[in-house]
Order: sequence, then structure tokens, then C-alpha cells
Amino acid sequence: MSECECLEGCPFFNDKMANMPGTAEMYKKKYCKGDFDNCARHMIFEKLGKPAVPGDLFPNNQDRAKRIISAAT
Repeated sequence: MSECECLEGCPFFNDKMANMPGTAEMYKKKYCKGDFDNCARHMIFEKLGKPAVPGDLFPNNQDRAKRIISAAT
């Protein structure tokens, strides 16, 4: 299984999840080391680029990601 190319430098995990390591590992296993095409952060990264990804966007918030992508295109 491949890993997301953004995992190592993802500010969400490196900044936002430091105080919640268990939750971070759950998200990493599900999205970053698994189904990263359905990660809300990766969806925006792919369509709009890294600067468009909100810092507070959780990987499981696909609805918000779709709204952001729709508004920008």
C-alpha cells in the first residue's frame, strides 16, 4: 500500500495533532497510508494546490473539501 506524498510534511499532523497522537495515528492509517484519495486535505491539494488547504481541515471532512473546491472552480 502506498503512502500519500504529503504525509511527511503535512502541517495538520505536524502541528495540529501533536497533542492527540492516538487520533493522529488513526487518521494516518486510514487516509495517509491507505485511502488518501478520499482524504479531504489531499482532495484540495490535488485540485487547488497546497496553499489552498486550510490548516484546520480534518482528513474526514470531505464535504467541506468539496465546497472549497466548488467555490474555487
